Amino acid sequence: MSGFVFSEKPIGIERGEGAFLYADDGTEYLDFGASYAVTPVGHCHPRVVDAVKAQVEDLMYVQASYPVEARTELYEKLATVSPPGLDNVWLCNSGTEANEAAIKFARNATGRGKIVATRRGFHGRTLGALSMTWKDKYKKPFEPLIDGVEFVSYGDSEELAEAVDEETAAVFLEPIQGEGGIHPADATYLRRAREVTEEAGAALVFDEIQTGVGRTGTLWACERSEVEPDILTTAKGIASGLPLGATVCADWIADADPEHGSTFSGGPVVCAAANATLDVVVEEDLPTRAADVGSYLMESVEDADLPIREVRGQGLMIGLEVKRGSNRLLRDLALNEQVLALPAGRTVLRLLPPLIIDEEHADRFVESLEAVL
Repeated sequence: MSGFVFSEKPIGIERGEGAFLYADDGTEYLDFGASYAVTPVGHCHPRVVDAVKAQVEDLMYVQASYPVEARTELYEKLATVSPPGLDNVWLCNSGTEANEAAIKFARNATGRGKIVATRRGFHGRTLGALSMTWKDKYKKPFEPLIDGVEFVSYGDSEELAEAVDEETAAVFLEPIQGEGGIHPADATYLRRAREVTEEAGAALVFDEIQTGVGRTGTLWACERSEVEPDILTTAKGIASGLPLGATVCADWIADADPEHGSTFSGGPVVCAAANATLDVVVEEDLPTRAADVGSYLMESVEDADLPIREVRGQGLMIGLEVKRGSNRLLRDLALNEQVLALPAGRTVLRLLPPLIIDEEHADRFVESLEAVL
C-alpha cells in the first residue's frame, strides 16, 4: 500500500549530506530544491544532528505549559533575530498553521474580519490559509472556504490602498512570491503596504515561510525594504526539516490575548533543531553567502545564453522562466543529470538550494541545465 496524496517520484532517497542526496541505489543527486527550502544548512548538518540526539536522550516531549530549556531558548532567539518590534512568539508545526494563527491573531486584535491577499499568492492548504491562496487548483475542491478575503494584484500599490479599509483585519503578503513563480516585491510596494495598514489600523503580515532564514540574502526578505510588519510567519527551513512553524508578532497583537493552542507547540526536539539551525545560519553568515552565490548563479545562467525568458529572484530563491514545460525539464535534470529542482507553475524552474552551496555547485547546475536545454 502507498500514500494517496503525493505522487511518488522514481527515485528512492536513502540519505543526505550537505548539498547532496543519495538514492537507495547509491546515485548522488545535487539538491537544488532542498525540499522546498527546508534544509538551509544542508542535509544532516552535524550541529543539528548532535543537538537533536542530545535532546532526544533527555526529553522527547512535554506540552508547552511546562517551560523547557530548548523551547525557552528558541523563544528568545526568534525574538532577537526577528525584525524590530516582533518580540512575541507562537510555535506550531508548519507554515500553514503559522498563517492560520496569524489570521486569528489579527482578527482578534482588530475586531475585524476582512483579509486582503494577492493574486498568485500562496499561504497554505488548511481552510483559512487556503482561503488566502489564489490558485483555483488548490481551492475549488474544498469550497466553501472562509468568507471575507479580497484579492488584489501583487505589486499594485493603488489597488492595495483601495482595498484596505476600516473593515480590514490584515493584509497578507509574501515579500517574494514563491509558488506564484518567484516574483520579488518592489520595496516601494512593501512600504506603501505599511502605510495603508497603519492608516486603517490593520495588521501587516509578511509570509516569510519560504523567504526567511537567510534564503534571499538577508535573514528575512523584508529587511531589504526596511519595512517592519506587525506579524511575520516562518517555517520550512527553520528546523532543518523537522516540523516547525512560528508566528512572531508585535505587542499590540499579543496584548489582545488571543485564545489559541496546539498539542505539539514547540516540542523540545524540534526546538533543539531550530536553535542549532539558526546558530549555524547566523554564525556562518549564510545570508551573505546566499546573496553572493545567488548573484553568481543568476549571472552564470544569463551568460550561458540559454533559451530562458527571464531570470529573477533574490539570493538563493531563484526562478528561471523557460519556453517549454518546467516539469519535463525537471525530469530530465533529475534522471539525466542527477540534479534536483522544483517547479513554480508550468514554465518556471524554482531553485531553492541549501545556503551552503558554492560556485562549483552553481557551475554544475548551469552545465546540467545547458545539457537538458
